[in-house]
Amino acid sequence: MTTISSPGIGSGLDVNSIITQLVAIERQPIDVLKAKSTKIQAQISEYGKLKSAISAFRDASLKLTSNDTWGLSVGTSSDSTAVGVTVKSGAAVGSYSLQVQTLAKTQSLASKVYASAATTPGAGTLHIELGAWGTGTPNPTFTPKSGATAVDITVEATDTLAQVRDKINAANAGVTAMVLTDASGSRLMLRSAATGAVNAFRTTVVDADGNNTNATGLSALAYNLSAGVARMTRTETAANAAATLNGLAITSPSNTLADVVDGVTLTLGKVTTSVVDIKVVQDNESLKKAVQAFADAYNALNTLIAGEVKYDAASKTGGPLQGDSTAVGLQRQMRTLMGSSSGASSVFTRLSDVGLEMQRDGSLSVTAGKLDTALANLPELKKLFANSDTLVPGNDGIARQFRAMGDSLLSVDGAISTRTDGLRKRIELNQDAQDRLDLRVAQTEKRLRAQYTALDATLGRMSGLSQYVTQQMAMFTNSTKA
Repeated sequence: MTTISSPGIGSGLDVNSIITQLVAIERQPIDVLKAKSTKIQAQISEYGKLKSAISAFRDASLKLTSNDTWGLSVGTSSDSTAVGVTVKSGAAVGSYSLQVQTLAKTQSLASKVYASAATTPGAGTLHIELGAWGTGTPNPTFTPKSGATAVDITVEATDTLAQVRDKINAANAGVTAMVLTDASGSRLMLRSAATGAVNAFRTTVVDADGNNTNATGLSALAYNLSAGVARMTRTETAANAAATLNGLAITSPSNTLADVVDGVTLTLGKVTTSVVDIKVVQDNESLKKAVQAFADAYNALNTLIAGEVKYDAASKTGGPLQGDSTAVGLQRQMRTLMGSSSGASSVFTRLSDVGLEMQRDGSLSVTAGKLDTALANLPELKKLFANSDTLVPGNDGIARQFRAMGDSLLSVDGAISTRTDGLRKRIELNQDAQDRLDLRVAQTEKRLRAQYTALDATLGRMSGLSQYVTQQMAMFTNSTKA
């Protein structure tokens, strides 16, 4: 038979309330541990933010140690429609004059007029070969292009002009085809895929009608001047670009002159009647942006740490990492290094020499005038930031030292990782302590319920006995009076 228990019925005591309050007292140490755990979790989160800010600052420092950053140049053209200028890092700084005599061109051929794109030109094999035409007349020589492979295209009797076009384009012969249709009819147009004299081409035909050179059947697409066959019309002649750079004649198969000047690419857009002035100068604007990005990343990190470790006397509250030795040590280390000197340059020894001034709140400001002056002495400015000296670390550039500091902090055994691991370990120990206390509280509650249940039963029996005695006394009194 199931026993239904309701503590307090027998004694009239609010047993559940008493036990709940006693258990709540027992749980107070657990609540303290939970509060500590929440605080530690907040610290871990803040260290995650610190890690991201340190990484960003390290990357900004790394950029100022890169030769690519210090070798940045920018190119200008007095006529950008005639000559476009792009430069790579390390491009030779200087001024140049360029005059364009001819642009590089492709070879283009046009067939005779057909009724429509659905016309069938005839069966046979079309042979396409890239190469260069000689200057001989009337039958110039043709020199096949080195490394190029001639292509044979099989044309069926049922193939239309449009289908022949598609087969040529699919053959990857270095020639593209299109069908041009106007009021007179349709023509097959062939064009070199690339400019330059070496990318001219010839077409020869094995015609199914037995005549490979006449104007009927597939032979109507033949163009081989060296054999005196020109059934297609040449509408454009393949040619190299020709120009004069600082008085020196140069040629190119394309209109892109790459590395004629070290690190500089010139894109030819049109023939010129006078020289175009080309200038390649040090890219000071990009360097300024890199220095400003360095200062901005430092300031973001400085602001973050300052907020983490501060103490607000008015509200009597501290930041999440207030009093944290690792965070405070990092702040001190950063400010010390930022104000330190380097033996890398004989001209600039401190960042303040080039316009990076430390402010009272620990932030960094960039004085444009001083930085502009320093940029006039690029080699020494580069040393201040990027110099590397394996024998004398004090001669390392400031940016290189900050990068090394960032690498150290973020390494597996660095201060940030070590501190974060320590906090996670504290979380684990805290949880273990909570689990032990939870078990103890559960056992205490079980004991209290057993004790109060027994007490309730005893009090209940005593109450019943008391009522019985009272009744008996009343009955005795009544009988005596009677």
